Amino acid sequence: MNSSKSDLPSRLLLNLEPWRHAAHWRIAFSGGLDSTVLLHLLATLANAESLPALSAIHIHHGLQATADAWPQHCQSVCDALGVPLQVKRVTVKGGASLERAARDARYAAFSSLTQTNDVLMTGQHRDDQAETLLFRLLRGAGVRGLGGMPQQRPVGQGALVRPLLDVSRAELESYAQAHQLHWIEDPSNQDRQFSRNYLRHQVMPVLTERWPQAQASMARTAVHLREAQGLLDELAQIDLAQAQTVHEFAWLGVPSLELAPLAALSDARQRNALGHWLEALTRLPDADHWSGWIDLRDASSDASPIWRLADGELHRSAGRVWWLSGRWLRTPVIGADWQTPAATLRLADNGRVMFHGQTPSAPLRIAYRQGGEVMQLAERGSRDLKRLLNERAVPGFVRGRLPLLFRGEEILAVANLPGLDGQMDEGWTLHWQPTDEDQGLS
Repeated sequence: MNSSKSDLPSRLLLNLEPWRHAAHWRIAFSGGLDSTVLLHLLATLANAESLPALSAIHIHHGLQATADAWPQHCQSVCDALGVPLQVKRVTVKGGASLERAARDARYAAFSSLTQTNDVLMTGQHRDDQAETLLFRLLRGAGVRGLGGMPQQRPVGQGALVRPLLDVSRAELESYAQAHQLHWIEDPSNQDRQFSRNYLRHQVMPVLTERWPQAQASMARTAVHLREAQGLLDELAQIDLAQAQTVHEFAWLGVPSLELAPLAALSDARQRNALGHWLEALTRLPDADHWSGWIDLRDASSDASPIWRLADGELHRSAGRVWWLSGRWLRTPVIGADWQTPAATLRLADNGRVMFHGQTPSAPLRIAYRQGGEVMQLAERGSRDLKRLLNERAVPGFVRGRLPLLFRGEEILAVANLPGLDGQMDEGWTLHWQPTDEDQGLS
């Protein structure tokens, strides 16, 4: 980010150059110093520059009585600047960390309000970045966490941008005083039971008394660490490219990786690559919980290990690791015969089945493997279904939900498995679509 000593409006405009053609600029307006300065800067710039449409969003958490007056204050500030304001009330769920619960509620609201090609701006500054770095360092964060707050990231259908990360709190205060701005002082910002407030009021003053440039140096360190994380991400993409191989069960639509290329890497590169892949799928485990990956990776070849994570499970089967979540973790139940086989049959928690080609004569039913099933094959006679699935290396998690077509007690077909999926002489095959188009994966 630009760090020149030019005046604040010019620096802000330079930092926002990549987003000059957005559909809408929205400001997360708490009414505090940071967002008040940001709002004033942008409203002033909009009088002289051709900028996207500008509006503000105030999130009302309802956590303290004094906050009830804040929406009106924000409205008066926005009215004076000619900026439309939207007030959004949220419910903060209780939990171990009120700070985190309020943040989660706030960003959920931001996500719901940010549309395609919108930019949502927040007022975090350089001092906030330094506090974030120190806070995460004390919690034992890795390189990604110590990279601090990114200048931009996705939110909702648009982007969240922090254009003041190279500006100090002192600069914002100076600007506010020069323009006679009025802002809200949140009483909770003085409550030192909150970790960030403790760092701000008790720790940072001591550090800056000894090292006046401490906050600037820490913010600069965050930039270096974010660059290092970028290199780790590039390495992860190189390693994942070796593991994202073509396989015959891609039609399942389940994210998976080939195990052997991963296992050939050093432990650190395995964690880096797998963490990069999992980040889009689940909240990542802490350092201690990564032992679950070692257990899954090193389990015996005849085992079916599972690593349970926050938002799903990683399974190992058929030489691959598979990410399962949502409906893939619910046992499917079939409740009725297939009364009208000419039509698609929807399966509870298991997509749908249909015939390609002719429709075999009724009565028919769909069921799932229970164990001990035998299938008659024209060229091979009676064959144990378990052996047939082994021959085709069907992943373990699929076996209990592969739709089996029965007429009476006879298995006529196993959906989607070539050679077992129908009667070619009768001109039909059984097709299974594991998830409906609108279901997707978590």
